Formats: sequence, C-alpha cells, structure tokens
Amino acid sequence: MHGASVAADVAALLGQGIRHVELSGGRYTPTLREELGQVGAGAVFQIHNYFPPPREPLVLNLGSLDQAVAGASLEHMREAIRWAVALGRPVYSFHAGFLVDPKLAELGRKIAARPLFDRGESLRRFVDRVGTLALEAEREGVSLLVENNVVAPANFAEFGRDPLLLTGPDEAAYIMENTPDNVGLLVDVAHLKVSAQTLDFDPLNFLERCDRWIRGYHLSDNDGSCDSNDPVAADSWFWPHLKRDLESYTLEVYRRSPAELAAQQRLVQGMLADG
Repeated sequence: MHGASVAADVAALLGQGIRHVELSGGRYTPTLREELGQVGAGAVFQIHNYFPPPREPLVLNLGSLDQAVAGASLEHMREAIRWAVALGRPVYSFHAGFLVDPKLAELGRKIAARPLFDRGESLRRFVDRVGTLALEAEREGVSLLVENNVVAPANFAEFGRDPLLLTGPDEAAYIMENTPDNVGLLVDVAHLKVSAQTLDFDPLNFLERCDRWIRGYHLSDNDGSCDSNDPVAADSWFWPHLKRDLESYTLEVYRRSPAELAAQQRLVQGMLADG
C-alpha cells in the first residue's frame, strides 16, 4: 500500500479489521508518531528495517566496508529500537547486509555491477555490528530479527556470484551461531524460494537447518524468478514447513487493496490454525 501517508495506510487497514501492522517504510514526517497515535488506537505495530522513515534517505547496510554507511545504518537502527519500545512491541527486524552499497533506486531491482566487498570481511563486520546492536537492544528489552536476503538470477548474473549476505543456509547458520541470544532469524519465504532457485539449494534444507533460530516469517509468493510479492494461496509451497507457535507472521503482499489484504489475512490465519 502507498497511500497519502503511513497514517492513511494504517487507517485503511484498520478499516478492514486488520489490527496488526508491520511498519517498514514510507515518507518522512516529523509528526509521524503523533499521527499514528491518532489513527492507530487498538493497533499493534511492529517495526521493520527502514522504519521510521529517515529525514535523509539512506541504504541500510551493516555489512558495508564504508564506515559512513555503516554508521548511518546503526544510528537508524537505534532509532528503530527506540520506536519499538515506545510502541510497545519490543521487536525490530532488518535485512542482512550486502557486499556492495546499492543506490537507493537499485533496491528491489537489478543492482549494477561494481567491485564487491571481500565476503569474509563484510560478514565479519556484519556479525560484529549486529552483536553491538543486540547488546544495546537487550538493555531496552528488545529482540532483533535478521531477514534473509534474496538473490535473483539477474543480480547473480550481473556479478557472477552472490552479492548479498545471508541468502543460503550456511551463512544463516553462521550468523545465528555468532550473534547474541536475543538475535533470531526472520525467514522471508519468498526470498528463500528465489535464492534457492538461483543458488541451487533446497529451501527445505534451509528451514530445517535454521529451525532453532526462526522466530518469524514474511509471507508472499512468486514464480521463483524474482521477489514479486504475490498473494499467498492455500497450495503455496511453504505451509507444511512453517512453525506454528511464533508471534510474528507478516503478510508482505503488494499491489492489493485493503479488502484483498484482509482476505489474505484470513487465509493465513486459517492455514496456520489447520497446521
């Protein structure tokens, strides 16, 4: 949804009976918290990645070898943690890092080829920064969730290798094993479907290997070639493999009306209950 404002989108969802809303982006406004307070009575908000929208747009990348990019990313994430506390839902989720600093216009699209960071060094810095953030979050009673990235065939072909962190099971396990206990894994099943096809691994192996760290899901579907954020269906591939006892199941379906999203929510609730 992309209405006139974040608050307007929230109001439209509440009008369809959708009370649980993940906030992940939008346009900067200095009065956003007040606006959400006015329209969001009875809502449960969860903070994700790029929220609250910063005054100056930026690309979040805790794996960057550019200290300015990494520093700005950490400051944004600290602000997100403060919002999570203020909104009464002490969870903050964010994407894993990249081996390149994409331009804003490249996010969600093909990233133009350029030299990549050393993978080992980027991974080390990502783990260190997540560890630092986790200790700060723990003092506020906040848990962190790291989301698996999606590597599409076009981006893999452009670079000749995977330009992102945490797309497959080995790196997911490594990151989880080397970060504090208040860090868990947010599995985007649509990202996983595309990355598994691009990198030729079994997505079920990813889910089985990482099971003990999985604390949330992003749910949408696609044809395996790109992360198109299509609606889920009763026969979507992932239902038999989802954990049923978590607190975070987020529909990440695009280009649908509030009424259609409400129908998707009912489908998800039914599928989880039947499992």
